[in-house]
Amino acid sequence: MTLIRRALLLLLALAPLSAEAQPRQPLLIEGTTTLYQRVITRPGAELAPRPGEAQRARPVPGFSVFYVYARRDGWIEVGEAAQGRTEGWIRETAAIPWRHSMVLAFTNPAGRERAMFLRDEETVRAIWSAPDRAARAAALRAAAEAGREGPVIALEPEVHVDITRNFYLLPVLSARMMEPETGPAARLLEVISAPAQAAAPRAGAEALREFKGAVMFVIDTTISMQPYIDRTREAVRRIVARIGDTVVRDSFRFGMVTFRDSLDGRPNVEYVTRMVSLPDFQEAPDAVLGRIAGVREATASTEGWQEDALAGVKLALDEVKWSEFGGRYIILITDASTREAPDPRASTGMTVAEMNALARSEAKNVAIYTIHVRTPEGRADHARAERQYRTLSAFGAAGPLYYPVPDGDVRAFGAMVDVLADSILAQVAETVGRPIAGIAPPRGEAERRIAEQTAVVAHAMRLAYLGRLEGAAVPDVVRSFTVDEDWADPSPIRRPMEVRVLLTRNQLSDLAATLRGIIEAGTAGRLAPETFFGRLRGLAAAMARDPRRTAELQRVAGVFGEYLDGLPYRSRIMGITEDEWVTMGAGARREIINSLEAKLRLYESYAAQPELWVNLDQARAPGEAMYPVPLSQLP
Repeated sequence: MTLIRRALLLLLALAPLSAEAQPRQPLLIEGTTTLYQRVITRPGAELAPRPGEAQRARPVPGFSVFYVYARRDGWIEVGEAAQGRTEGWIRETAAIPWRHSMVLAFTNPAGRERAMFLRDEETVRAIWSAPDRAARAAALRAAAEAGREGPVIALEPEVHVDITRNFYLLPVLSARMMEPETGPAARLLEVISAPAQAAAPRAGAEALREFKGAVMFVIDTTISMQPYIDRTREAVRRIVARIGDTVVRDSFRFGMVTFRDSLDGRPNVEYVTRMVSLPDFQEAPDAVLGRIAGVREATASTEGWQEDALAGVKLALDEVKWSEFGGRYIILITDASTREAPDPRASTGMTVAEMNALARSEAKNVAIYTIHVRTPEGRADHARAERQYRTLSAFGAAGPLYYPVPDGDVRAFGAMVDVLADSILAQVAETVGRPIAGIAPPRGEAERRIAEQTAVVAHAMRLAYLGRLEGAAVPDVVRSFTVDEDWADPSPIRRPMEVRVLLTRNQLSDLAATLRGIIEAGTAGRLAPETFFGRLRGLAAAMARDPRRTAELQRVAGVFGEYLDGLPYRSRIMGITEDEWVTMGAGARREIINSLEAKLRLYESYAAQPELWVNLDQARAPGEAMYPVPLSQLP
């Protein structure tokens, strides 16, 4: 046998072994070269050893994410990882195709119309482009509510769907921009819904009898605040006396947190934050009065005009058992702007936007009102404080719950505190069906605005409360089309849905660790600006598209290509090009990096809230519990 022949035989013998040694890869999404097909299982899905062997199938937890390796006769072969190992076969009807990790979550429906899910794309386009769009949409909604057949196949529930108590998925299958010749643009979304379970029977109006409200005052107690502290105490005393022995006394409680500023170099400031009193139904309503009686302003000055208001807000968010209350309110009172990241004296390490996100998360759902005492001495600080507190106090369709007191007028401040406390009390009393007499109607534009906004906030609180009691679920539709704007008034504060990315606890931990490593390497000068940006954008793209491949994308240093193509929504980093990053200047880049560092603090807050994380199958490891993280809070 010649040497050449022997070599050929050896190659032929080894060829099958080489092919077998290559791990299988999942199927690619059509038209792509790097994106794998993935599916989410519906509740009730089963995994069979081979197609058609349903009798030997075993249950699969709902909302499990699998890669697709093969398709045959209405079945799909799936595996948990992309490295070739498969788990078995699932019926195609039990799985939802998923091109990325983005889902939609309903916002609170207070102040806007209910979202509609229509049967076909053409009807959505026709109505959105019509000059009488709002009227036609209202007619379709009314017909659907009356149970008449039509293009609307499902409506958003009337009450708020709490995704942490009745988990659901609303994956975006496709998205296309509609830009009519006249009128606003909007995304036309193809979605499929998958509630974890059917909605429970409606709780009924009687359930509102058990509704309870809590107001936490978060008060600046630095020098010059004593008149406002005294007037707030008077407002609390007046409300406690008003509810007296009425039935509402069992539905309403006050609490108080005080704050100052960092003690670095100024120990005489005494404290950064202090819990004065928690709202507690185990005590009489007037128990709070004794605790707040001793609250006094500081005797030593802090450094600069800013104070650590966010520290006070966070203490109230963390320490109050908000789950015990339907009405959840914080009233922040201060005459100064707040310290926020990246200020080293900001004890929370968070920005006002991150603090608002924490307050608005499902586990908290707290409305933050801000009364800003604009004293003449703080004139140079007013504009900064207003920008911060408008962001901190944003609350859906109600808008920013921000109320300035011109010239620091104590009488005007007192009237504002009274109206705000009265408005909240009146809304709680109305909710439980026990209105309180003697509350004067609002006078003047500012008081009317407080009453109007509080009515919207209270409505949102009621819808959320009923949704939690009733186990409200997203409609279970096969496929449908909708828009991501309110049909009657397309504006950001009235959007019916927000974009989220479904992550496990482990994936959020991986995100935080990877992001922290990128930031540390970049700020230490170990990465060039282009490489630093590439890794940041690659991380953002991986989290939105396929979080399990984050490490893979980091190894190739930001080669994200198709990961960005076709995404219906993009985060801030995903929306910036490399050229824009390099040319924007060091100051602008540092601002973005600071915001990313603040997001790390928010991830820690999410991880510390067990009520946020949903583990539908207790056999799953705790790290595989899921939470849809808002896209705005990702890189």
